[in-house]
Amino acid sequence: MTENDEVIAARILSIQVGMPAKRGRPDAADPAEQEWYSAFIKNPVEGPVRLGVLNLEGDGQADRKHHGGVDKAVLAYPASHYPRWERELGLTGMPFGGFGENFTVEGVEEVSVCIGDTFSVGDVLVQVSQPRQPCWKISRRWNIPDLTARVLKTGRTGWYFRVLREGTVCAGQTLQLVERPFPEWTVARAMRVMVERKQRLREAAELAACDALSPGWRAKLAAGQS
Repeated sequence: MTENDEVIAARILSIQVGMPAKRGRPDAADPAEQEWYSAFIKNPVEGPVRLGVLNLEGDGQADRKHHGGVDKAVLAYPASHYPRWERELGLTGMPFGGFGENFTVEGVEEVSVCIGDTFSVGDVLVQVSQPRQPCWKISRRWNIPDLTARVLKTGRTGWYFRVLREGTVCAGQTLQLVERPFPEWTVARAMRVMVERKQRLREAAELAACDALSPGWRAKLAAGQS
């Protein structure tokens, strides 16, 4: 795929949800085995699941300051990234949901999905709100210290959907593109501009003016925060 490709066919391969839970052991000497509290580890859902404006039924966030909310209702991640990670990390059998995503999708990637893209999923409508900024929990999940940095460097970040119309979704459904108001702002380009915003001031200002971008990202770009 390239940044100029149109979305032709996309599908939800798997849906995952999870609630906050304690992991590891509080008395562990190894930092990699010490206790942590997170909803990062998610399990597949069989059959239909309700999708509301805040999240999927059965899904939650431990860190409400940095996760969750109407602009981060659903995290999507391309299934095509998994074989690449397995090759590069020397792992096999990485499960869908391994990067904390709710929707594992095929047919679309960061270079072919744009901010503001609106998709129908049955009777549900979702809209791309922002790229996913990878956090430390990716490294913790896989016990690979530099994995979060590698996710950012490769651009295999995933993205968030906001929910414009609630309803029920299930694995296997098609993501049908119904509107693309900002074709110039792929998720991949938006992520690069955010990371390099101090060197790309003009583009950062243009992205901050994109009214489909989440308010949090728009404010950060406009303020030039580090």
